[in-house]
Amino acid sequence: METILKDILNWVMKADKRIVIGISGHGAAGKTTFAHKLIQTLEQDEVNYLNTDPYIVNSDIRKQTMLEYTYQNEHHRFKMTACHPAAHHLPSLERDVQMIRAGFDLMTIDTHYLRSTLISSKKKITIVEGMCVAFIDPNLFDLKLYFYTDGKTEFIRRSGRDVLERGIDINYLKQSHDERRIQYELFMHPHCQHFDMVIKTQDDEILIEKNTLVK
Repeated sequence: METILKDILNWVMKADKRIVIGISGHGAAGKTTFAHKLIQTLEQDEVNYLNTDPYIVNSDIRKQTMLEYTYQNEHHRFKMTACHPAAHHLPSLERDVQMIRAGFDLMTIDTHYLRSTLISSKKKITIVEGMCVAFIDPNLFDLKLYFYTDGKTEFIRRSGRDVLERGIDINYLKQSHDERRIQYELFMHPHCQHFDMVIKTQDDEILIEKNTLVK
């Protein structure tokens, strides 16, 4: 990760304009951890941070929305997960990113799990992080990073959190994970082609599959 952070820092130092960085990928891929490391590297007081989780449609609504899709010649029917673009308030996020680019101040969405904070026009850099980033116009960002991992690694990371900390049944989690992974492969992962950096994390390994900052 140090190489990626160094490349971004060098790129930011050369920029002479307001910068919006988008960071996306599916859950358990390490995108949030990286976003916070990047903020620390760029000096926290100089960076806005916009977490896009509040733009995800309420889970109660998603559970009632059934999707039908074909994967490897098999028909599937399962609730909509956050890996599907319809699970996000995309026009609202695009509007807010456009406001940031135009130099307006705005308050982030206030939720029970994330308090509202100020996105200040006085700060040169804004980091927009979350799954939603993959689904909106890539031209809204000056730099885009995409994190993902393989299905096995994702399940190990998710089960460690959801079973031990949240008490979710392991069998239900496995079924949910399998369908979520299929929706991810079908509806989200293809968007990574529009990103400047694509980083795969697997076990303790980090593979940089694409990095347009390095010529």
